[in-house]
Amino acid sequence: MDVQPVTTSTRLDSYVDRYAARTAGMTASEIRALFAVASRPEVVSLAGGMPNISGLPLDVVGTVIGDLVVQHGAEALQYGSGQGVPRLREQICDVMRLEGIEAHPDDVVVTVGSQQAVDLVTRVFCDPGDVVLAEAPSYVGALGVFKAFQCDVVHVEMDADGLVPDALRQAIGAVQASGRRIKFLYTIPNFHNPAGVTLSAERRAEVLDICRAADVLVLEDNPYGLLGFDAEPMRAMRADEPDGVIYLGSFSKTFSPGMRVGWALAPHAVREKLVLAQESATLCPPAFSQMAVSAYLTQHDWQGQIKQLREMYRERRDAMLQALEDLMPPACSWTVPHGGFFVWVTLPPGIDAKAMLPRAVTARVAYVPGTAFYADGFGSGHMRLSFCYPTPERIREGVRRLAGVLEAEMELRATFGATGPVAGLPSGPRSGYDAPSTDLS
Repeated sequence: MDVQPVTTSTRLDSYVDRYAARTAGMTASEIRALFAVASRPEVVSLAGGMPNISGLPLDVVGTVIGDLVVQHGAEALQYGSGQGVPRLREQICDVMRLEGIEAHPDDVVVTVGSQQAVDLVTRVFCDPGDVVLAEAPSYVGALGVFKAFQCDVVHVEMDADGLVPDALRQAIGAVQASGRRIKFLYTIPNFHNPAGVTLSAERRAEVLDICRAADVLVLEDNPYGLLGFDAEPMRAMRADEPDGVIYLGSFSKTFSPGMRVGWALAPHAVREKLVLAQESATLCPPAFSQMAVSAYLTQHDWQGQIKQLREMYRERRDAMLQALEDLMPPACSWTVPHGGFFVWVTLPPGIDAKAMLPRAVTARVAYVPGTAFYADGFGSGHMRLSFCYPTPERIREGVRRLAGVLEAEMELRATFGATGPVAGLPSGPRSGYDAPSTDLS
């Protein structure tokens, strides 16, 4: 009697055939993958967009939190409202008033950072296959949400003045002609992440007109709006379009990312859906974090603190731009941000930022390749550099190391030809309408 061999198969994940289809879109971001390396003390990290909380008055924060526990601990440590603490929602309206927004606290929904607000809006509006318009490039965290909810992201060109209105018209027309449904335009108009550019006042009005005519909702994500270096905050798009814009804000950049307190300001009917989505996800945002932020806003000169943060980040921005000017190869170009945390660098032709990254890490410097900020495979010729966290001296040293890596890469290419994984192939989108321009210099 013949004995048949027993064949077995080995699975790394025995649950793989049980997951929902949408989990195929859940992948680690390139920024998160860098954290373990970039956090090493010998590495100069120009990668992560971590606010520099050393600029905060930590003694004041400690006193505020201590008093909160002693005086209001029974409330702060209990469940709260799914919409958020009423007093904080009133204060959020005061914050938004700096950008021209007149709103009622009843239309504010507090979220676990503005990242959760992106998730809730997408959860409420998008079915699989729906289209979300987003700038090219766009925030990696939002792209991850859209992918997880099985949305199709259509990128729209930007230049030094932000989103290009004609490109927006083209994108809307192409999507509508294909019979697909656009749920909203996702935009970061102020000190864009990752591009560093700001949507001009003239274009804001035109973008709103285009979206109004096409019946496209605007999702205005504005975590950096109060961190401008050269002027007062720009008027928010939501200030001129209360019914067609959902506005997202955050205390992560102006106070503390560890508090995880953000918000959405939405039309009344949408607000109701967001609260229901919030309750199904978390029951309620943490009352302790909200009350701590509220107490900080009440007891401290938060506007004066933001002014100090602006000056600190301006110094770091200047150090970054000067180092790039002094040290980078002439074939590179970059944006000049007037606020926020980021510079977007365009590399010499043929240099692949993602392929070069391991060699940069070996040289003890980290950045984020441009491919992280596209949903369609574009961006290999670009990188995002962050100036918010390192000191000016560390910034210059990081750029010095990066310039050395880049020069070596250019020498290799000149000697041996293209070395990247897609050498000789276009690095733009594989499908859809014409690839968006990335000339943001």
